[in-house]
Amino acid sequence: MAATQRQPRVVAELGRPETPEETAARKAENSRRHRANQTLRNLVLALVASLAIVLVLVLVVVRPDQPATNPVDYVALAEEAQDQAGAPLIAPKLPDGWSANSARLESGNDDIAVWVVGLLTPSGQFIELRQGIDADASWVAGQVDKARSTGGVSAGGLEWKVYDRRKDADTGNYAYSMSTVEGETGLVLHGTGSDQEFGLLAAAVAEEING
Repeated sequence: MAATQRQPRVVAELGRPETPEETAARKAENSRRHRANQTLRNLVLALVASLAIVLVLVLVVVRPDQPATNPVDYVALAEEAQDQAGAPLIAPKLPDGWSANSARLESGNDDIAVWVVGLLTPSGQFIELRQGIDADASWVAGQVDKARSTGGVSAGGLEWKVYDRRKDADTGNYAYSMSTVEGETGLVLHGTGSDQEFGLLAAAVAEEING
């Protein structure tokens, strides 16, 4: 019995059998679509895998609520730098919740030795203490960028000028400042702390001077 010859497939859209050229074109187009779908599927899978890795890292890595700080013993550093300063360096006694993240003795262009202590307040704000040795009112004016005083307060028996620039733009760590001159010592406090925190620090500094 003779084998039945297979008839070409009738394509409904054409209403007739495909030509060899049309068959080859159809198969090529099907292969192209398959490769495109496979590539898109691989991209989606890779993206999902990447997001999963990021999620795992976020969940596993412990991140503190606030940037880590390295407290420094500014009292001990003041004692070490005392001989170089030529005058008593102020290391105010502060209640729990306060800490220092820097303390150093530096010299400016005017050759005035300056004792600098960076303090973190209990509310997480910053106040810097700057003590100028053999400094006067002109040194103080330079430290507050020659700003005009907005008032004055008494703290610890000393009269302090206040420079409140909290409403100004781009004041950085100079949003609020206090200054006074006691004998040959110029004192400047500046930072972002509250009025109460500045007042407490000013009183502690005055106590050191009067003590």
